[in-house]
Amino acid sequence: MNNPWTTLTTREVYSNKWIQVTEHDVLNPAGGKGIYGKVHFKNKAIGIIPVDENGNTWLVGQYRYTLNEYSWEIPEGGGAMDTEPLEAAKRELKEETGLTANKWTLLMRIHTSNSVTDEEGFVFLAEDLTQGADDREETEADLVVKKLSLQEAVSMVMDGKITDSISVAGLLKVARMKNL
Repeated sequence: MNNPWTTLTTREVYSNKWIQVTEHDVLNPAGGKGIYGKVHFKNKAIGIIPVDENGNTWLVGQYRYTLNEYSWEIPEGGGAMDTEPLEAAKRELKEETGLTANKWTLLMRIHTSNSVTDEEGFVFLAEDLTQGADDREETEADLVVKKLSLQEAVSMVMDGKITDSISVAGLLKVARMKNL
C-alpha cells in the first residue's frame, strides 16, 4: 500500500546516544495540515523469556525513571542496530540474570508504540538453561531477579502487575504456545 501521508518539512528537535526526536509538518491522508512528532530509537528492543524444564521463568524488577514507578519485566535491553537480535538477547540474558541458554526461539517482532516511535523489538524464548554469574551494568545495580512459575508470571500480566508492552506480549504468546 502506498503511504497516504505527505511530509512537508522535517526538523530534529533532540538527539542523544539512544534516541532522536524529530518533528514533521505533514499533510494527513485527507489533505489536512498537521504536525507529527517521532521518537527514533537508535537500538533494537530485546526481550527474553527464559523457561526451565520445570516451567519456571525469571523476571527482573527495577524502578523505571520514565514511569516514576517500580516495574516487573522479562529480562530485556537494547541491541545495536548492526548486531543480530539473537546475539543481543544472549548478552542481555546473561547480563541481567546470569543465565545462558542452549535453545533459542524467536517469538515475535513487535513495535512498542507505533503512533509515536519506530522502536522495533524482538522477543525470544530461551530454554535449556544454565545458571552462572550475572554481569550487570551500572544502571542495573538495583535490579531484583525473581524466579517464579511461568503460570505466576502470566497471572501477573492478567492482574495488571506487569505492564511493560514487550513483557506482556511475550508472556502471553509463550502462555498460548505452552497451553497455559
